[in-house]
Parts: sequence; C-alpha cells; structure tokens
Amino acid sequence: MSDFRTKFLTVGIDGGAATGKSSTSRRVAAIYKLLHVDTGSHYRALAAGLIAAGVSPESQEAIESYTQKLALDTVIESGSAHIVVDGVRPADEDLRSDAVNANVSKFAAVPAVREALRDYQRSQRELAHQKAFDGLIVEGRDIGSVIFPDADLLFFLEADEATRAKRRAAEGQQDAVAERDKMDATRKTAPLTCPQNAERIDTGSNSLEEVVALIGSRIDAKRIKV
Repeated sequence: MSDFRTKFLTVGIDGGAATGKSSTSRRVAAIYKLLHVDTGSHYRALAAGLIAAGVSPESQEAIESYTQKLALDTVIESGSAHIVVDGVRPADEDLRSDAVNANVSKFAAVPAVREALRDYQRSQRELAHQKAFDGLIVEGRDIGSVIFPDADLLFFLEADEATRAKRRAAEGQQDAVAERDKMDATRKTAPLTCPQNAERIDTGSNSLEEVVALIGSRIDAKRIKV
C-alpha cells in the first residue's frame, strides 16, 4: 500500500489586506501540520510598541533607536507562531486597534523596521523544524519576494476592493484596504508585489474551501509518494 513520506515544505502566501491570507493559511496549516506564521502581526506588534512609546512614523532616528534594542521571541499556540516583544506577547486587540490600522503601513515602510524583523521571520523555518512540524506556511506581503524566495510553493491572493472592505466590516474593523495596499505597493523597501513564480488565486470568486483545496492539491503534489 502506497503512502506519503512527509517532505518539509515552506509555503508562502502573499496578498493585500483582507484577501483571506490568515483564514486560508490557518486552515491549510491545521490540515497539513504546518507552523503558521503571520508576518503582518509582526509589523503590527512593532507599530503598537512604537505608538505606545510616542514615536511617529516620520521619526526615523527614534524608530532606529527603538528597533535596535528589541528582543524578539516566539510562543506557539494552536499551531500558530506568535511574536513576543521584550518578553511580552501583544494582545490581539492591541494589534487590531484603530491606531495600528492607521499607521502599520507607514511604520512597515521604514527600512529599520523591516530589517529588525527580516532575520526573525526567516528563523521561523528552523523553529518549525525544531518543533517537529511538517513545514511552515508564512503569510505576508513580501514572503516570496524577500523572506522566502526559495519557498517550495508561493501563492498570491487577491480580491476586489468591495469584497475586501466587506470582510473588514464583518470583522468589526475600520481598515482602509485600498489605501494600505497602495502604500505597501509603492514603498521603496520590499513593496507588495506578486512574485513571478507565485500562483495567483482570486479569493473573491472562490470560496475559502475552494482556495484551501487548491493549495492543498499543490502541497500533495510536492510530497513524495512511496
């Protein structure tokens, strides 16, 4: 009887705001025993910390000073990796506050912020190995272009603006998705873009189940049948 020999896989999920990256990544992670990493939460965590410290996105020197002193760690809960900043895991409500929603893209455009997180994000692959996951699935806006260009599988999720705004409203969030995407796509450092080797998926015309099934079929195809 044939079976699948597990191959450690790195899966990258890129896309704009409210395109379904998190719901898709979490579902796929649970099915395939992959460590789920949401890099967007990393930028939100630093944005929340900078805001609490009274630092504005325009204060380059203050941002650099803040990021140079950071101690970053990870706690894994229910198959997802959560960032710990200076010994504290930020609360979900703090990461989704109106102030963070309004400023996270501005802080994420600052090179010092991206540099502070780049190696940390890449370290999640080794963490997944250490914790005996069968791979990891990383969601964000520069996974395929910067963080893991060598990923086994890359996907770029997209949906029309109306669909994405409706999703945010259903979550009770005030988030200008089009404005955030424009800022992220036009920043000089690691802009939001679809990598050439990524598979585009329209999450507006496809249900969550259909998107998960499609990505799952690609993962199955990467496994070695013996």
